[in-house]
Amino acid sequence: MFKLKTTLVIAFAIFATTFARAEGSAFSGVEDSSALKEWTFLVFINGHNNLSSFADMNIRDMEKTGSSDKVNLVVEWGSQSSKMTKRLLVKKSTNPNKVTSPSVMEMPNHDMGDYRNLIDFVAWGVKNYPAKRYFVAVWNHGSGWHRTGKVSARDISFDDNTGNVITTEQLGTAMQESAKIIGRNVDIYGSDACLMQMIEVGAEFNGSVDYMVGSQELEPGEGWPYAPFVKQWIANPTMTAAEVSVLLSKEYQKSYDGGVYGNKPDTTFSAVNLQKLPALYASLTTLQQSLRGLGASQFAEVKKAINNSMNFYYSDYVDLGDFLNRTQSLGFSRAIEGLSASQSALKEVVLTADNGDNFLKASGLSIWLPTYQSSELNRYDNLQFSKTTGWNELVRQVLR
Repeated sequence: MFKLKTTLVIAFAIFATTFARAEGSAFSGVEDSSALKEWTFLVFINGHNNLSSFADMNIRDMEKTGSSDKVNLVVEWGSQSSKMTKRLLVKKSTNPNKVTSPSVMEMPNHDMGDYRNLIDFVAWGVKNYPAKRYFVAVWNHGSGWHRTGKVSARDISFDDNTGNVITTEQLGTAMQESAKIIGRNVDIYGSDACLMQMIEVGAEFNGSVDYMVGSQELEPGEGWPYAPFVKQWIANPTMTAAEVSVLLSKEYQKSYDGGVYGNKPDTTFSAVNLQKLPALYASLTTLQQSLRGLGASQFAEVKKAINNSMNFYYSDYVDLGDFLNRTQSLGFSRAIEGLSASQSALKEVVLTADNGDNFLKASGLSIWLPTYQSSELNRYDNLQFSKTTGWNELVRQVLR
C-alpha cells in the first residue's frame, strides 16, 4: 500500500489556548524535562485513516532508540484503534510488538485535520520539551498543494473522522505561528506524506522555516526510516539543521534501495534550504516574464518542454530542474532571460536530492505547470509563490 499519503485517503493566546483546546482531556503529567536539550522532534502523526497501522510501526521504530538526554522525540498520535489522540514522549523499548512510550496527554475526538491543533501541539511541545532547535513533521496522506478529481484528499493531514484537512495555506499559517511560539524560525519542517516537496508549499512558510524535507513523488506506506535515522541523530545530537535534513534524505533513499524497506525504485527525497529561496524567486520572476514575451511558435516549444518534463503522479507536478534543463536545450534559449540564473539558484536551494532509479535526475523541488484547464487557478493566484513571482500568469498563458 502506498502512503498514497494521497489517494486514499495565530497561536491562540499561545500557550493558554493549548490547554483550552484540550479541555476534558486526561493529563497524566509531563515529566520534568525543563533542561534545554539540543533538539526536540515534534511529529504530528495523523493516523485517523487507513494508514493507522503504519503509524504504530513508525512509533515502534522510534522506540528502538527513544529520546535521549540531548534529543526529545515527541509525538501527537491519532489512531483508528482509539478514540483518544495521545501525546507521547518516545522512550526506548525492547518490545517490538506494541507502542510502550508513556502517554503524557490524551484528547478525545481530536481533529487532526485542523491546523489549529497542529499549532497547539507545537506550543505544548515547546513549553514542555524546550530545546535549542526544533524539527516539526506532519505525518499523513499528502497530495501536494491542490486536489484533483482523482482523489478525495487535499493538501495534507486528512482526518477520516472529521473529513477535515490542513490546506497548504493553513500549513503556512501553522509554521508562521510556530515560529512566533519558538521566538525564531522553525529549524526544519518535514512532510512524511506524498507529493509535498513543492516550491509552492515552501513559499507558504514565508520566512518562518529554515529547511524543508520531503518527497516529490508518492511515499510508500512505510514512510520515513525512523529507526536508522533516529539512531544516527541521537548518536550525534549537535548536528546542525542542514546536517539533520541531509541525514534524513540519505537514510530515506537507503531504506528503499535494499535497506530496511526493500527495493522501491520510484522513491524521491530531498532537503532544501528555504533561506535561499529569495534568489530563486527573483530569477523565476524574470524567467516567467521572458517566457510570456516569446512569439507564438517559440512559446509552443516551451509548452512541449513542459509536456516532456519529468512529473510526479500528477502530470502537472513537474520537476523544476528538468523543466529548466529542457527549456535550456531549446534553440532560442539564449534569448530567455532568467533561465541560467534559475538553474544556478535552484542548485543553491537544494542541499541534496536522493532518488530511486526511476527518478535519478529529479532535482528536489516540484512546481505546478498544468497543461489542462484547472478549477484551482483562482486559488493558485493567491498562493505566496504566485504573489511573489507571478508564476500564475505564466500558467494562465500556457493554458490559453
